[in-house]
Amino acid sequence: MKQIPAPFWTLVLGIAVTLISLWVGQNHNLLPVQASEQAPLVDDLFNVMVTIGTALFIVVQGAIIYSMVRFRQPKGDETDGLPIKGNLPLEVFWTAIPSVIVVGLGLYSVVVFQEMGGFSPGGHHNHGTMVAMAPQQTVIDVAPLLAQVPEDDVFSRAQVYGFGAGTQSLGNAPDLTVNVTGMQYAWIFTYPDTNIIDGELHVPVGQDVQLIIEAKDVIHSFWVPQFRLKQDALPGESAELRFVATREGTYPVVCAELCGAYHGGMRTQVIVHSTEDYADWMASRVAEAGSTTAVAQSRSDATDGEYLAAIAPNLAKSPVQIAQMAPVTP
Repeated sequence: MKQIPAPFWTLVLGIAVTLISLWVGQNHNLLPVQASEQAPLVDDLFNVMVTIGTALFIVVQGAIIYSMVRFRQPKGDETDGLPIKGNLPLEVFWTAIPSVIVVGLGLYSVVVFQEMGGFSPGGHHNHGTMVAMAPQQTVIDVAPLLAQVPEDDVFSRAQVYGFGAGTQSLGNAPDLTVNVTGMQYAWIFTYPDTNIIDGELHVPVGQDVQLIIEAKDVIHSFWVPQFRLKQDALPGESAELRFVATREGTYPVVCAELCGAYHGGMRTQVIVHSTEDYADWMASRVAEAGSTTAVAQSRSDATDGEYLAAIAPNLAKSPVQIAQMAPVTP
């Protein structure tokens, strides 16, 4: 029987590895639901990385398993293996392929970063600003403003987003601005147009939202995994984070920067409403504007028991648990 040539097997295995890797890259289910305009940009890059990683894993592990079986030591053979020293073509191959992959992923990530607004237009740079909006996205309720902008500016509107992007042009004005303050260990959201203060972020779906983020005490980091957004909050320096939510629902807001003993408890949520529900929520809060209910406060001076009682009322607060969380003194 004629032996099947090695190039044929190489082709078949290559096709199999490619198909398996592509399927895994699109069906890994490792990321949370997409809930913002820029989330698909991040997810597409992640899918490419998973696809490449799967292919490399199959090839490397497959070669190891094949070698273990094909070149295993025969029973009773206690001699040494053949002395092999170096293989220049192989070394060039396994150096060149990872280099090409790393450079390609680096360039792709730069493109994604740019499309998300990571680079400022015209070289202007303002530290700490991150805009999360897909390019050439039509923003709700700004058609009259866009009509006043020259046609050339409309088609290049995406270029005004980035580090330092604010409201340089009419077409770049957000639908909603919210001031965000990070403090140990809470997030405070202030709506400057209505003076509403809340411990949760409420936004309408499909509208351009700009957050002005700062910290009151130490460095915090505002992170919404479903939005694929993360922006540091620095004391004494404001940062901008801009996005368009695309899916109604409630999503966690997490502090992603170690900020103290109770960093893990610094969590709240962003609630994405329909346009009608958001209007109703805003109206109800405006009607309550005369009340002076505190929505959050710093717990940095609280005891362990007081803090746990505030963030986890249903948590068993035994003396042993409290003692385990207490700072250890030498």
